[in-house]
Amino acid sequence: MSAWYAVHTHPQSEDKAVRNLINQGFEVYLPKFLKRRRHARKTELIKAPLFPRYLFVKIDINLHRWPSINSTHGVQYLVCAGSNPSAIQSEIIEEFQRHENKNGIIIIDPRERYKKGDPVRLLDGPFADVIGMFDSATDDQRVMILLDLMGRRVRVKLKPEFVEAAA
Repeated sequence: MSAWYAVHTHPQSEDKAVRNLINQGFEVYLPKFLKRRRHARKTELIKAPLFPRYLFVKIDINLHRWPSINSTHGVQYLVCAGSNPSAIQSEIIEEFQRHENKNGIIIIDPRERYKKGDPVRLLDGPFADVIGMFDSATDDQRVMILLDLMGRRVRVKLKPEFVEAAA
């Protein structure tokens, strides 16, 4: 019986691994989301793997030659427990797929990414690159951030796409 299994890829080789596994006849799933990338003072949304360096392959370990997955270009190894691959519940993969839009992108509510007190970096506006603290999400698709400005703590309301987790 077929089941889903996790595959660990080489760094930034998820798409290469997907192409090569599909060419070998495997069913593959690589969940992606829109990630905000900032480069040279520009901010853009790019498709990025939800789990960097991981993808999922559906195989029947009794019928398929699953060890060949480990020698596929882009793949580092098939995740195993002992000498056999570790199956993932199909409900987990189905839940990811239910959250996809028509373009196959998983929609994540950015307001749910942070907990109260998490450090965040502002990405745009007069406070770009300032580190603040996540306070709360509002009902009108905004987030409240606490900033330390001139010795006072100031609460700022922003669109969630203007903040990212601070390292």
